[in-house]
Amino acid sequence: MQFPRLRSLPVWQQDALIALATWVVGFGIYATGNHRLLGAHDDAPLWVRLIELTVLCGLAMLRRWVPGALIIATAVLAVDVWISTSLPALIVYTDFLYAATLYGSRRTSRVMIGLAALSVAGALVAVLVLAHEWRVAVLAAVTVLPFAVMPVWWATNVRQQRDIAETERANARQLAKIAELDRRAAVAAERGRMARDLHDVIAGHLSAIAIQSEAALSMPDPKLARTVLRSVRENSVSALEEMRAMIGLLKTDGGAAETTAPARLTELLKLVESARASGLDVAVGSTVDVVLPAAVDLTAYRIAQEALTNAAKHAPGGRVDVDVCFYDQVLQVKIRNDVFHADTEPADGAGLLNMRERADAVGGTLTAGPADGGWLVRADLPVSDQR
Repeated sequence: MQFPRLRSLPVWQQDALIALATWVVGFGIYATGNHRLLGAHDDAPLWVRLIELTVLCGLAMLRRWVPGALIIATAVLAVDVWISTSLPALIVYTDFLYAATLYGSRRTSRVMIGLAALSVAGALVAVLVLAHEWRVAVLAAVTVLPFAVMPVWWATNVRQQRDIAETERANARQLAKIAELDRRAAVAAERGRMARDLHDVIAGHLSAIAIQSEAALSMPDPKLARTVLRSVRENSVSALEEMRAMIGLLKTDGGAAETTAPARLTELLKLVESARASGLDVAVGSTVDVVLPAAVDLTAYRIAQEALTNAAKHAPGGRVDVDVCFYDQVLQVKIRNDVFHADTEPADGAGLLNMRERADAVGGTLTAGPADGGWLVRADLPVSDQR
């Protein structure tokens, strides 16, 4: 037969079992006559002792009622001391000291510690006054020590450990909450990054496709129109590949989906050829001959892609200068359009916002605005902090 663990029982059942076990032990001590602490004889009849024991054990059912149970138990103990101090009464009373220290308020717990210390000192002084020898006084103080000090000391330690455990649980809950907030922030940041990537892929490639297809429809030269249509197809294929890669990253089935490598500045000529097919006169100047960190390389490519797309939209047929250079651990990307009109100024919408956010994500800066009769996009991307 398996008995349930004491801690799993309701509180009142725990206290009832403790009271019953205490009463049985106390009855055994009284029945065998081993209850006397002072003196060899006990004039009180057994039924009086059992009444005291029953009252104290009954109060043990209310041991968590602080300080009421302790006050009543102290009154019963005073009667026991007046008759003749007995061992079972002191044993039961120690549990009230323990309960008051453990279950009472913090102030009550501190008061119990002070009372325990005063009880030992008071017993020592009283016995020194009443006893004939100092040895008897010391013996009495040592006798009081386990009954008054030990329960309070033990309950204080249990309470401290309980408070520490509660503090640790509260800290764990706070850390879990902070971790959840960090996770949500990371998800939000990742969604923002993916939104920028989607904008770059869709807006960049599809805008180029729309512009180039419109140009192809108006071209009388079939050979030139075929060249433009070839560029349209390349943009379409690139858009599909990048979209397929992003969809693969979004999959949650754990499969090893094949993904394409992120775009880099080594593919800048593809952007330039696409822009030229859209009718722009693009001149490229590049002096980058170092291996760039992936984040900076991708950021520079996306900024160049967005700037060329904007140039094709707002200044068709104009000249665009693309200059990429590296100096003092900074990668500088400049895209300048010579044709600029106030009524065709690009709005500060998702395109420019995405470029600024990309530059800021790698610790760089981006400026865009009128310059020397045209429109200049300039990005300064630090490289040293990304390695």
